[in-house]
Amino acid sequence: MLSPESETDLAEAVRAAKGPLAIRGGGTRRHAPEGCDPLETRGLSGIRLYEPGALTMVAGAGTPLAEIEAMLEAEGQRLAFEPMDHRGLLDTEGVPTIGGVVAGNVSGPRRIQVGACRDFMLGVRFVDGTGAVVKNGGRVMKNVTGYDLVKLMTGSHGTLGVLSEVAFKVLPATEMTGVLLLEGLDDDGAVKALGAALGSPFEVTGAAHLQKGTDGAPVTMIRLEGFEKSVAYRAGKLQELLSAFGDFTVETDPERTTAGWRYIRDVVPFHNREGDVWRFSVKPSDAPVIGARLGAAELIYDWGGGLIWALSERGADLRAAAAPFEGHATLVRAGAETRARLPVFQPEPAPLAAISARLRTRFDPRGILNPGLMG
Repeated sequence: MLSPESETDLAEAVRAAKGPLAIRGGGTRRHAPEGCDPLETRGLSGIRLYEPGALTMVAGAGTPLAEIEAMLEAEGQRLAFEPMDHRGLLDTEGVPTIGGVVAGNVSGPRRIQVGACRDFMLGVRFVDGTGAVVKNGGRVMKNVTGYDLVKLMTGSHGTLGVLSEVAFKVLPATEMTGVLLLEGLDDDGAVKALGAALGSPFEVTGAAHLQKGTDGAPVTMIRLEGFEKSVAYRAGKLQELLSAFGDFTVETDPERTTAGWRYIRDVVPFHNREGDVWRFSVKPSDAPVIGARLGAAELIYDWGGGLIWALSERGADLRAAAAPFEGHATLVRAGAETRARLPVFQPEPAPLAAISARLRTRFDPRGILNPGLMG
């Protein structure tokens, strides 16, 4: 295990590598390719700069997510992109890190309103496959020098470079959260209700549907955030707008609303259960049809139907079932045999695959950074 304690150590470790490296943040996910020497960035930890007035933070890639969230909470702020904790779903240990979040572009339920992790990135420092240190972007949103490279690194899963430092924008925390709840809708009705809510002017920040809630019945969830009077007004208006679907109730207890959206964010219904887990990013209007085709044991819809989590029997190729539709299917959890047979990520069309290959050749000419992970 290579565990550099500084960016200089990281660069030297990459330069000196005699074979492929499996890049790891805090060790909470299982996507690292087999047969590689592990290189862990957890030692590159520490908040380097935090300016609450400017809503910006700079941190080492190995900084624990919990440390960042605690500092933000103390200043009445939060991460915008609401990253999930993979440990329960994947039965792993380790510590989620900000570098792992950025490398995976991990973005939770609030993405439908504010965007993805990628949209809040300001700058990155990373070590490419030759061992060279690269700096791109800045510490404020107006600095756009090389901005596309910042976005390129976000979601590259360590295949183009090993992140050492990230700069990102944060948001103020909200005063209140209200959640509209309705049991009993089928998938089609739920996605239509979520679409109506998202198409309204009432600033929905979460829109999800569980085929099986905690009591076993289907439950549809719509989240509102903001000042207390605003949340109450918008909740009332949404109840009127969605009355044709049923009588939504409103939950405002902070502990219950936080737990409810953590339940969605971390895909808690699939924890400690047999089967493979797939993640589909699709057109929301296609979601009910795709869901029906998957033949999965259970589905969770997030992003108004644009994100489908599916629990399936072991070894099933759900990507093939969804093939006629536009979208991306990721095999999130499966046994070794299935992962050897099916790629983790959606195979790219030939023109895009050619561009991706040229990028990897440019940033990692030796092909040592997470080889084979993304095609």
